[in-house]
Amino acid sequence: MSKQKPFSISDRLKSFKYAFAGLKTLFVEEHNARIHLLAAVIVIVLGFVFKITLNEWISLIVVMALVFICELINTSLEAMADYASPEKHPQIKKVKDLAAASVLISAVSALLVGIIIFGPRIIALCSNN
Repeated sequence: MSKQKPFSISDRLKSFKYAFAGLKTLFVEEHNARIHLLAAVIVIVLGFVFKITLNEWISLIVVMALVFICELINTSLEAMADYASPEKHPQIKKVKDLAAASVLISAVSALLVGIIIFGPRIIALCSNN
């Protein structure tokens, strides 16, 4: 049985460095992640423009985070699958397809939440003009 390392603040800080490196990799290498980031920025701007409620902010933050979490997991699984099996393999395809589906479901859910929150406000704004 291996000894557990003692708690180290510098090791904890390094873990943040690795996490930020992962985010950098996501946004540099994954086109869809940049699209999700642009959508998130637009949503945040709209949130301030329309002065949404605290609960609406919480809902948007949760669904935006879910999209990025799914995108990170999808990208991780794809990278690992490509490393494990560079050639085409039906099981690898299945893993990649399932991971991609998680991103799709999270993005559609985020879109629906956005429509529920901003739709009535945008319709009211257009109706007043």
